[in-house]
This record gives sequence, C-alpha cells and structure tokens, in this order.
Amino acid sequence: MSTPARVLVVDDSPTMRGLISAVLNADPEVRVVGQAADAFEARQAIKQLDPDVVTLDIEMPNMNGLEFLEKIMRLRPMPVIMVSTLTHKGAEATIAALEIGAFDCVGKPHAGDPNPFDGLVDKVKAAARSQRKAMITTNSTAAPAVGAAAEYRASRKIIAIGASTGGVEALIAVLQKFPPRCPPTVITQHMPHTFTKSFAERLNRLCAPAVAEATDGARLEIGKIYLAPGGERHLQVANAVAPCCRLVDREPVNGHRPSVDLLFDSVAELAGRNAIGVILTGMGRDGAAGLLKMRHAGARTFGQNEKTCVVYGMPRVAYELGAVETQLPLGSIGDEVLKAAAARKEGIE
Repeated sequence: MSTPARVLVVDDSPTMRGLISAVLNADPEVRVVGQAADAFEARQAIKQLDPDVVTLDIEMPNMNGLEFLEKIMRLRPMPVIMVSTLTHKGAEATIAALEIGAFDCVGKPHAGDPNPFDGLVDKVKAAARSQRKAMITTNSTAAPAVGAAAEYRASRKIIAIGASTGGVEALIAVLQKFPPRCPPTVITQHMPHTFTKSFAERLNRLCAPAVAEATDGARLEIGKIYLAPGGERHLQVANAVAPCCRLVDREPVNGHRPSVDLLFDSVAELAGRNAIGVILTGMGRDGAAGLLKMRHAGARTFGQNEKTCVVYGMPRVAYELGAVETQLPLGSIGDEVLKAAAARKEGIE
C-alpha cells in the first residue's frame, strides 16, 4: 500500500478507542486520523477527514451502530468494520450489519486477551484497498423458486462452499436460490466463534432449506445446510456409507479454524465426482488448494468473479491455480450450482 490507510475509530468508550487506535497505529501502513464517541461526532469527522475506513462500535448509545451504518451505506458508501462484543445479542447485530454491507467484523477483546483485535490491521488494509461491490439485495423471506430451483429434483450430491470477507451477503445471495430439498450442503465461513450460531439462524430464516450449525456426527441429508462453527474445530465430512459431519481438533490451517481447505479436502476424498465446490469472496488463499483437489477428483467447481467479490482473494488464487472450472458473477452461482447438482450423469452439464 503506497500511502497509509486512513482510519476513523468510532466507539463510545475512550478506553476502547485508545486500544483500537494503538493497535492500528502500530502498523506503518495504517494511520488513525480521528476518533469519535457517537454518531454525531462520527458524521462530522467523516465530512472533515474523508477516511478510507471506519471502525464502528455496534453497541453505541443513542443512534446505535446499525442505524448509523445504514445511513453511511445510503449517503456515503465506504468500507466499515464493525466492532462487537462476543455475545449472542452482539453477534445478531453484527450479522445484520454484514448483511447491510459492512466490510467485516471483529470481536471486542476480553480481559487478559493476549492478542486484542487480532486480525484487525489486515482487515483494515484490505478494506482500504477494496471498493464496495453492487451485491444482490436480500429480502426478509426466502425468494420464490425460479429458474434452476423451480425444476430441480433432489440430489444426494454434496455441495461444499467456502467464504470469508463479504461472505454473509454472498452466501445469502447463493442460498436463497436453493429449493427446500436442496443437496446436502456444507459451508465454512470465516467468522468469530460466537457469530456462527446467529448467522446460521439468520440463514435459516431467509432460506428455504433448513440451516444450522454443524454438529459432530450429524448425518448429511437432503434439504439441510450445515455451517461450520467458528473458532475451535474444523468441519469435515466422513463415512462413505452414511456421510456425516465431523468436527476435528487441529491447529489452524492458512491461519483459519475452521479452514475451507480442510473441508474441501474431505469432500474430495469422500464424494469425488459426486460433489460440487464453490469458493466465494474472501481474503487470502484458504480453500484454493482444496478446491483444486475437488476438481482433480472429478467434482464440478465454481468461483465468484472479481467484479462481484468484496475481496477477490480466495477466488483469485483458486482461479489462478486452475481449481475453478467456471467463474461466475454472484447472482448466477446459485442457479448454476443447482443445474450441476441435477445433472443425471456426473461430470456433465
């Protein structure tokens, strides 16, 4: 980055503003240009300072972070990173913020945390480099079956999806295309551990199939979508006779736990050509090698294109490795995945 990313820190706590600012200013590629204690101060600071990125406390008093984010996205769209307590209430609000268009989220540190705001600097730098993309508008109810979904016949092929930054919007856009009896679908989305349950609940309300956090030993069934719990274990699939979810204790892979690569690897080994892999928007390279393994095993593989990605990182690496058979805009991925899943003979359209 040629010039430092200019950041405005918005939080009602002076202590938290100071901590966030110290973490960001420790990196020469980031510079905190201002702080604000509430929405009024933040509005003035945005006008005066024109920051590249805003970090926003979701639990601000008066006008809360969600209300302020909606105003930012409507009046002056820009990258916003939400800062939230790691509670169920905080998680629900953060998922809503990501759906509105926040770039990413970080959890507030707990007492004695050795690495407060771990990952925040990288997210700020990625946000400063990014441009918000036009995403498909999501509704409060599942979209009616159209196109591929309307004619889809239940299939036991396994769909595996990986996503990171921008994945909340992207997954909603893809999964709202799925019919009630979709193929068994497993997902790894990089997200703090307390947020994935709220995200699964949100997807369950928005989508026609049943969506829940994956549990160890859960059978893969038609009409069900399984989201990897964040933080402590990796999601894999196992048991060729009766495919099921496995939550595996293992060190982070590519800096992530759960890892998209480990999920894709297991699907390649278990299902081979009876699987479909999808890699969506996200920072880094997690999932690229695993998607290549899926393609080599005979699976159909799809990647989100650069124009519709919030961050064209994971899909770019996968495409450059030759892991992506077909690259598509976000709005087309759901339908094309269903067409591939409905194909009577594996490996052909």
